[in-house]
Amino acid sequence: MSEIKFTNQQKDEMVVKLQSYFEKELAQELGQFDAEFLLDFVSKELGAYYYNQGLHDARVVFEKRVQSIDDDLYGIEKETR
Repeated sequence: MSEIKFTNQQKDEMVVKLQSYFEKELAQELGQFDAEFLLDFVSKELGAYYYNQGLHDARVVFEKRVQSIDDDLYGIEKETR
């Protein structure tokens, strides 16, 4: 798996979300540096689980669509004698 790259804006938004979560749920202030460090840790250590689940979910959708196309193709098959 290649490394997932986020834009600076995306990373900044995720950092703000982490800071907001810590403030609201844990009553803890999380500084910019600490939030970026935590984001990097979560991405590195847990990101693959989310990535793989996303692939699994996409594969299920893809397989359903392929099955639907296959069913449609059988539906237009001409009878031979």
